[in-house]
Amino acid sequence: MAWQGIEGHDEVAATLARVAERGRLAGSFLFIGPAGIGKGLFATRLAQALACRATGPGLVPCGRCPSCAQAAAGTHPDIDVVRKPDDRATIPLESLIGDAAHRMREGLCWRLTLQPLVAARRTAIILDADHLSTEASNCLLKMLEEPPDGAVIILVGTSLERQLPTIRSRCRVVRFRPLPADTVRMLLEREHAGETEGPSADDIAAAAAASGGSLDRARLLVDPDVAGFRRRLATLIAARPVRGVELARETIALVEGAGTEAARRRERLKLVLDAAVDGYRALLRLATAGEVPADVALAAACRGARPDADESVAGLHHTLAALAAVDRNANLSIVVDAWTSLLEEPRLRAGR
Repeated sequence: MAWQGIEGHDEVAATLARVAERGRLAGSFLFIGPAGIGKGLFATRLAQALACRATGPGLVPCGRCPSCAQAAAGTHPDIDVVRKPDDRATIPLESLIGDAAHRMREGLCWRLTLQPLVAARRTAIILDADHLSTEASNCLLKMLEEPPDGAVIILVGTSLERQLPTIRSRCRVVRFRPLPADTVRMLLEREHAGETEGPSADDIAAAAAASGGSLDRARLLVDPDVAGFRRRLATLIAARPVRGVELARETIALVEGAGTEAARRRERLKLVLDAAVDGYRALLRLATAGEVPADVALAAACRGARPDADESVAGLHHTLAALAAVDRNANLSIVVDAWTSLLEEPRLRAGR
């Protein structure tokens, strides 16, 4: 049975349980792994287990006590969760140490110094740790190095490279693996069970196979609009020259089709850019080694064409730059316009 209903991370749970049983649980953790695999959910369930006064073997909370009820409802006074707001590029400094008028009298670091109200310890979870500014990271250093007695701090990020060395050195790094494709497929099937007009079994299997082990990514890929555009994208980026206006128009239409929620729009654009990265890498392998792309749509789009290695490298460069701009919370329409414009003349505009 999956630990607390979370699929794919039983090995991590077993390791932490053994450490906790020996009384050697670290005060600061850094959870690292691809986006959309359940690290944040794992952190919240771990916090519930640490807050429960009747936690059983394997770090499994009782689920019945008042502490468990509050944790499940997200209202536990001894569990703090900090995340990046949708409209900000970084986690606000004031969420850690209070605003300028209340420095170290408000914020996460101050709350960690207080005595727990219900549980035996306080637990803090910092989601989106990739988006900690240097100033915010520096504010955490002393707290990470010497957490208050019994307190546990969990940072959740996607890669070690996106954390300051001083943060990495003060935390116990816990690595989370991508979910197996079969697990992603099972979870998607479970979510869409009973739907009369839901995705087909083939659509779910294809989304799981292309998800890279991320359930969040698979949820986007199973959307018929997204799946259709990914197939269309192969033709658009393999064309010579790239038709930038057409690519921009279709990309914006897909992004706006996600609705008005900014986070969903960003995720759709990131999915497009990720697919373009995969496409340019495949084009580069075809240009340099004659390796036919595994992606059926891309292979068909390249049939009879001779991709240029320099253009593929430049296209990859511009696409990665666009992804970085999305992560910095740049205006999505401007990102798409700049990206597609640069792709029209990739070697010239990359300074080649």
